[in-house]
Amino acid sequence: MSARLARRDHRAAWLFLLPVIVAMLVVAVWPLGRTFFFAFTDAYLDDPSVYSMVGLDNFIEVFNDHSWWLAVRNTLVFTVVSVTIETALGLAIALLINEAIPGRGLARAAILVPWAIPVVVATRIWEWMLNDQFGVINKILVALGFIDHGVAWTASSSLIMGVVIFIDVWMTTPFMVLLILAGLQMISQEIFEAAEVDGIPAWKRFWSITLPMLRPAIGVAVLFRVLDALRMFDLSYVLAGSNEKVMTVSIYARDRLISFQELGVGSSASTWVFLLVALVAIIIIGALRLDKAAGH
Repeated sequence: MSARLARRDHRAAWLFLLPVIVAMLVVAVWPLGRTFFFAFTDAYLDDPSVYSMVGLDNFIEVFNDHSWWLAVRNTLVFTVVSVTIETALGLAIALLINEAIPGRGLARAAILVPWAIPVVVATRIWEWMLNDQFGVINKILVALGFIDHGVAWTASSSLIMGVVIFIDVWMTTPFMVLLILAGLQMISQEIFEAAEVDGIPAWKRFWSITLPMLRPAIGVAVLFRVLDALRMFDLSYVLAGSNEKVMTVSIYARDRLISFQELGVGSSASTWVFLLVALVAIIIIGALRLDKAAGH
């Protein structure tokens, strides 16, 4: 009887999973498979039905392209710097609003506002605010005496990457706060109360109790943000188009595919992006032992 019930539950589980599996095949596996296929062809976007197989030529072309490696460098710099700042700020803010402070509920709601704004809208808002002629940021800095005249923040090749990182930090730090705050609230307060009774200093409680117990939450937050940052497209493209100073690997793939109509080369660039993201995900999961943390 128990074996029959187990088989029935197994069939029911597959029936419930079937719609999800079909949806994944339609929206993920099929497009990804087509991308992999066209990566080995010389097809063009205007007529994808006309093509011939070229083997690894497209991958080699992308690999030898100087612009591709500029995009890789920009993507890695953006990812490392932005995620590091977001993690530090997210941890600090989460620790602050986790305490019983006046207005904690309002602060938790307000912190989500930047994350809720669409990327394109937020980017345009900051672009106007940073304008060298009528931007409010320049007016404030001039009034305070920090600068003598308006700075073209988004037009300067030496400043544009910093602007992109700043906007991304402003928008996505709330995401880090959410995940880390959820991890904080999972920690039993009795542990901290016992440590406080034992006379353990606050900094040592943070270093020896809070951080180790937050490692899974921080690891998951970092993983999600790193993967999102590696695929970043909209922020840089809306702010600076195909400017090589902030061109990411996703923008490079888009240019080869859409601007140059090179379906084969664009697909191979997209495949390189997929492989880069997958490799980084494997490294992060292994380094932070997220699989073991989740199992534990």
